[in-house]
Amino acid sequence: QVPLVESGGGSVQTGGSLELSCAASGYTASSKCIGWFRQAPGKEREGVAAISTGGSTYYVDSVKGRFTISRDNAKNVVYLQMNSLKPEDTAIYYCAAQPGGVCSSWWYRYGYNSWGQGTQVTVSS
Repeated sequence: QVPLVESGGGSVQTGGSLELSCAASGYTASSKCIGWFRQAPGKEREGVAAISTGGSTYYVDSVKGRFTISRDNAKNVVYLQMNSLKPEDTAIYYCAAQPGGVCSSWWYRYGYNSWGQGTQVTVSS
């Protein structure tokens, strides 16, 4: 497993931006598919975005064009830039790592074997 720590959450108004960071300890993090998930109260945890070791990116339809996932392998950090935020983006955001680097079924939470503790994002109207 690869310990992961999220940061960058906060409260913004509709239309605002936030950048989340997922810091991984251990050199092997750069060889993992890293995904971002979110969970709103009373809802299932859903996949938001993922990035493979080769740089392929994946997004859920609701965030396409607004969110951008990227990674800095030298720093072992994966970012989620969130623009044009909406109240429905309010949730706890988690980053997670798959065992491999290809992002198999990137949206499937049970394909990830390492999770961070989460960071709260609140978007007010």
